[in-house]
Amino acid sequence: MTDPSARMLELLSLLQSKRSWQAAELAARLDTSPRTLRRDLDRLRTLGYPVSASRGRSGGYRLVAGRAMPPLLFTDDEAVALVIGLRIAALTHLGEAADGALRKLERNVPTRLRSRIHALTASTVAASRTMRALDPRIMQTLASAAHEHLDVRFEYTDRAGRHTERRVQPHRQVALGRRWYLLGWDLDREGWRTYRIDRIGAVTTPGTTFIPREPPPDDSVSFVQDSTRMPATARRGVVRFGAPVSVVAERLGAEAGALEAIDDTSCRYTTSVDSWEWLAVALAAVGEPYTIEAPPELIACSKDLADRIARATAS
Repeated sequence: MTDPSARMLELLSLLQSKRSWQAAELAARLDTSPRTLRRDLDRLRTLGYPVSASRGRSGGYRLVAGRAMPPLLFTDDEAVALVIGLRIAALTHLGEAADGALRKLERNVPTRLRSRIHALTASTVAASRTMRALDPRIMQTLASAAHEHLDVRFEYTDRAGRHTERRVQPHRQVALGRRWYLLGWDLDREGWRTYRIDRIGAVTTPGTTFIPREPPPDDSVSFVQDSTRMPATARRGVVRFGAPVSVVAERLGAEAGALEAIDDTSCRYTTSVDSWEWLAVALAAVGEPYTIEAPPELIACSKDLADRIARATAS
């Protein structure tokens, strides 16, 4: 291979595809001399690619992790996959960071790939209910703590707006529906708990470690799904809607409770909540006729809310 630029690109691609290469093997693949190979490797190091060399029968050349991220080479399929993945991420929870990376990548995508990317994105739509914006630093801190078995502390805001300090042994971060959740062992409540990550304040790690506990009986996703549908609280409301389950599901966050069809024209919603006021407003906002079956506290709260609204609009 006589073209130096093409040879350098091929060398970089080979180094990125395998952990270690023998010098003779690389020189043969590039159809060049060992002296030219060493010179090309030095050029890569000058450009910021950390290429290490080791001697011996098991030695060779390989790329290692450096302090900064050098330019990377991708195949056509990898480049398309990156653009599509970043486009989806920019529409969900990663927001500004994903959008910035997407703009940089799209500016450098070869013309031959743009029609493929355009076809994929033009035929893909994002749900109207996107995931709530999250702080990537919080997610990274929680992920690192779970991996290294570090205790964490954070302020948590519940649905009613109450703030509490939590001490948690993090286990997994789970994406469910439109939100991200943390599954962890709550040290003060002595049990597995689920926390919406968008309600978690600044996370600190006091430096103490823990021995991983036996995870919940079901897998992490199932546990989070069950806990978000039926949180551990004594406040449980049961409501019958005079509308099909498909209609109510579009207007009510079913991940906050269980929604099941009674027949073709009605359905039942069961949920556990921290605030009857919140549930009373959420039910009325569905815009379909409904009957509160239980408990008396939710009925009384809904009547009081209706009276207040009536008085506010009397004039």
